[in-house]
Amino acid sequence: MEFTLWVDADSCPVQVRELVVKFILRLKIPCFFVANRNIPIPNFAKKTNLIQMIITEATEGAADDYIVDHVQSADMVITRDIPLAARLVEKNVTTINDRGKTFSSESIREEVSIRNFNYELAQMGIQPDRTGNFNKKDLNNFANCLDRELQRKIRS
Repeated sequence: MEFTLWVDADSCPVQVRELVVKFILRLKIPCFFVANRNIPIPNFAKKTNLIQMIITEATEGAADDYIVDHVQSADMVITRDIPLAARLVEKNVTTINDRGKTFSSESIREEVSIRNFNYELAQMGIQPDRTGNFNKKDLNNFANCLDRELQRKIRS
């Protein structure tokens, strides 16, 4: 089964983009980086036709809508955007975040609930707990998750 890797690149850390490119080049998997502005991809990735940068309109949710409209159920998406992840899980698309979490139909409901609660707190002027800065442990967790999910896709 052939599949494509999609990256919601708007808020994807540089280290994650670099790691994704290394996986793509090693495994020969096509990949689309999607954002509403130009996001730099590593220089060593520019000489391959496996990677494309898709720049959408600069409107709220344009990149998310593009991904949802073009992704296939066999594909895989990397995003930290919870509402986007929920839309993708609903389409049975393998979806992971940049900290090594795989979203499932069971886990996404809790993620959406937590996100909405934190959003309501912010609207009331209360600062909710923030996820810490992206660190080496997060990158390692992401690498392990990406490898596991890619290998699962390749085997299927």
